[in-house]
Amino acid sequence: MLLKLDRYIGRQVLVSILVVMLIVVGLDFLFKVIDEMSELTEGYTLLIMLGYSALNMPAAFYEFLPLGCLVGCLLGLGALASGSELTVMRAAGISVWRLVRMVLKPIVLLSLLALLLGEYVAPYSGALSESIRAQHLNQGTISARTGVWHRENGEYIHINVVTPEGDIQGITRFALAEDGHLLYSSNAKSGHYDNGVWLLTDVVETRFLDDQTQTNVYDAQPWSIELTPQRLKVLLVKPKEMSTSELYRYSEYLDDQELDNDRYMQSFWRKVFQPLAIIGLVLVAVSFIFGSLRSVSTGQRIITGVVVGMAFKISQDILAPLSSLYGIDPVWSALVPILICMTLGGWLIKRAG
Repeated sequence: MLLKLDRYIGRQVLVSILVVMLIVVGLDFLFKVIDEMSELTEGYTLLIMLGYSALNMPAAFYEFLPLGCLVGCLLGLGALASGSELTVMRAAGISVWRLVRMVLKPIVLLSLLALLLGEYVAPYSGALSESIRAQHLNQGTISARTGVWHRENGEYIHINVVTPEGDIQGITRFALAEDGHLLYSSNAKSGHYDNGVWLLTDVVETRFLDDQTQTNVYDAQPWSIELTPQRLKVLLVKPKEMSTSELYRYSEYLDDQELDNDRYMQSFWRKVFQPLAIIGLVLVAVSFIFGSLRSVSTGQRIITGVVVGMAFKISQDILAPLSSLYGIDPVWSALVPILICMTLGGWLIKRAG
């Protein structure tokens, strides 16, 4: 009997979550397409832009899963409550916490799927999408729309394109003296990494002397730097699209270079604690169904779920810069909202039970 109920409730919740995720990820795809329409050029065509937007969907699924689980649980369990099925289950002696465990089973499966997407699929598809966009959108000059900036060993570096194979295109380097004046600038058409050293091709280097400038042209020039192709691919994607291992390694690298790594550590801890975040939001959803949202409409449940989910995300977004500002460990900016959700949800469920 309980096994059938497990499957029934699990199926109801899982279908509701997948429907919500389909809508949310679909809307994210649509908004990205609308946003990219203004960037269309002869090289960056509609088909390429649609491919770029589609490649960002795994990262969107991973990012919106906590919200999808919250709203999906409200809808799935809400439908059971509206049909008095939950009331019958309670009358049959099934406790609230037993129902919570039934709900969490499909959530665990989705969390494992999201873990695989976040660790393996989203970082690769995100880097590939940005590379494709940069290759077709970039016109060979430094642009705020494409490429990455980096600083290492006194050089300020801009790279227009990082290909999926790890090669680079459009490399611009600047070096400043201690008093702030420009020592030299260098532009290279492309670069290939081999045996720990970058080999730049078609290099034009300009050195700024006291009373003149000196320009040198090289067919090929070695460039020794700690920025490997793997780290470049990390730079190419947003922190939220990186895997936990990439975030940790790159944070350590930034720390070694005496650069600020708070943004990457905050994303790292968010990814580490995402399963707990999902469980916390699910507990809140279950407590609402057995409490204040027991007999309201589907629309009210959706609005409540979206409001609670957005409040959770905004709290994390606010705590992140505050932790940097006051020198608090980034782990707390991710963990505090989760602890609040779990405590509140557990307390409300205990009252309902």
